[in-house]
Amino acid sequence: MTSAVFVRFTRSLALLAAALVLAAMPARAQVTSESELKAAYLVNFLKYVEWPAPRTTTNLCLFGRDSLGPYLAAYEGKHIGGRELRIRKVSSPEQIADCQQLFISETEEARFAVVMRWVDKQAILTVSDAEAFTREGGAIALVRSEGRLQFDVNADALARAGLRANPQMLRLARQIIGAPR
Repeated sequence: MTSAVFVRFTRSLALLAAALVLAAMPARAQVTSESELKAAYLVNFLKYVEWPAPRTTTNLCLFGRDSLGPYLAAYEGKHIGGRELRIRKVSSPEQIADCQQLFISETEEARFAVVMRWVDKQAILTVSDAEAFTREGGAIALVRSEGRLQFDVNADALARAGLRANPQMLRLARQIIGAPR
C-alpha cells in the first residue's frame, strides 16, 4: 500500500471512528444532532463500499420525506473516495437509475417493497433509518440501540446489488444478516 493510499485510508477510518463516537451520544440528544449523525453515516458508508463500475461522481439519492437533505447539503460537491458527491431527491424508478446510494426514509416503510423492486440487482446501496429495513431486503439500517445510533448490514442485499463492504465497516456493524462476501 502506498503512503498516499495509507494516509487516505487512515483518514477515512478516523472519520468513521469520529462518527461512531458521536453515535455514543445519549438518547436524549436533540433531533437535529441525530439527523446530523445520520447524514455523516450516509457519507461514510460511501467510503467503505465498493461499486463494480468506476465512476467520477457519486449520487446520494433521497427518497421520501426529506429530513436529511439540509444536513447533507454541507457534503454536496465534496470529494468522497475520490469522487464528487451529489445529493438529490428522487421519487420514481427512472430517477434512481444513476444513484449509487439510496436513502429511504422510515416514513416510507409502507413503500419499501415497491422501492426495493425498483433497485433490484442494481449497484445501489440502499439505506434507511427504519429498524426493520435489513430484514425487508435493504442493505443497511440505521438503528437506535442502547441509547445510540448504530447500523445493521444485510450482506445478502449487498451481494445482490454487486457491492462489497470493507471488512472494517462490517466489524463496526451492530448486526450482520446473511454471510459477508
